[in-house]
Amino acid sequence: MVGGFVRDALLGRESHDVDLAVAGDPLSLGRRLADVLAGHFVTLHEEHKAARIVLPDGGAIHSLDLLPLRLDIEADLAQRDFTINAMAARIEALVAERRPSIIDPCGGRRDLDEGIVRMVRPEAFGADPLRLLRAVRLCAELGFALDPQTAAVMAENAPILSQVAPERQRDELMRILATSRAAPGLRLADELGLLAVLLPEVAATKGEEQPKEHHWDVFDHSLETVAALDALLGFEKPADGRWARLWGELGGRLEEFPAVREHFQEGVSQGCNRVALLKLAALLHDIAKPETRTIDDNGRMRFFGHARAGALMAAAAARRLRFGGAEVREVEAMVREHLRPLQIAQDGPPSRRALYRYFRDTGEAAIDVLFLSLADHLATVGPRLDWDDWRAHLGVVSFILAQRFQEEVLTSPPRLVTGHDLMDALGLAPGPLVGRLLATVHEAQAAGEVTTREQALALARQELERMEVRL
Repeated sequence: MVGGFVRDALLGRESHDVDLAVAGDPLSLGRRLADVLAGHFVTLHEEHKAARIVLPDGGAIHSLDLLPLRLDIEADLAQRDFTINAMAARIEALVAERRPSIIDPCGGRRDLDEGIVRMVRPEAFGADPLRLLRAVRLCAELGFALDPQTAAVMAENAPILSQVAPERQRDELMRILATSRAAPGLRLADELGLLAVLLPEVAATKGEEQPKEHHWDVFDHSLETVAALDALLGFEKPADGRWARLWGELGGRLEEFPAVREHFQEGVSQGCNRVALLKLAALLHDIAKPETRTIDDNGRMRFFGHARAGALMAAAAARRLRFGGAEVREVEAMVREHLRPLQIAQDGPPSRRALYRYFRDTGEAAIDVLFLSLADHLATVGPRLDWDDWRAHLGVVSFILAQRFQEEVLTSPPRLVTGHDLMDALGLAPGPLVGRLLATVHEAQAAGEVTTREQALALARQELERMEVRL
């Protein structure tokens, strides 16, 4: 048994995936093991004889990866990425001994004790450039520091990250974002030159000034937005007193909405939950500010249209990293609508019509946008936070959440009429006009202005007449 499972066992961390170095043919053994364990056999790499057994749901172990043992175990471990991953334990020793001896030729046990991520050898990154991001991810997951010599070698090798398949880059990024230390992880990636390769759109915001209302430039503001989500959505109370207070006040509000916590734990593709996707949107939410920056006649800095332009850029970045269509649409919606919660509440509680439009336009990302709005607020004012403003913002979010869970007509109004109904009643042919009339009916229905089929048809007829008059 080698690698991460041994590392996590020594740290007392839960781990569900086991790596085995096999003195023999992993493909042949893997097929036999899959039969015995009622698992699903997958050939990962025919030439390298790498295999995976996906085990049935419900067990403590989810998968077994089998790789051929190169020469002997010490030589095998010397080819690995980081010292804390270059430890092993013989299977027979695990079975026979309560505390089996750990094979540790690279000093991994020492680095575990000291909380350090250290390369086994400088050539490790050239052998697999994804290890550059993996080092950052391990620091974020474990709360470890990066060895200075390792950091220097990584910075020198940062450009070769571009050689890695986009989907592999995406998976490591999402694992970084899924941690409660995503912001420090992103800062480390930036210091090493990796963020500029992974997300050049974000790196391009460095030094982009903002109006006096903002405590940080665009780049730091974006990372501080991620840091706010790290704190607000973490399961443990932050150690910092200010963040602990913010976390507590938000938690008190969320007690009314237990479904919100469930929402954020929902899985998305790449094996991460929605929190990671929200943090990705937080990182990208202001990437269009450099290109939309203007100065008005009074010398005031403006970023007109940055949310909509940023949504298109964020979607393009997500597609480049091979996110699925659903994830691309949600990230796009979060970036496009991140200003919306406060906009619809400028003059008091949002109207039913405004709420309907909000839920219609944000779709599956409606809850996520609310939390992006809160994090954006905190990252705007920084240490100058006004607690009354914060509580007012929490009030807006709570109000919108209450409507989301209590007023089904705002999110999915019952159908009063169909497109065929409108075509039959109004003598219309199929086309975009029918869709526009249906949208008008749904909005009026959400506002409480239409409650019956007859009223819906009458409204559609009036709207059609208004359109004809305008034409």
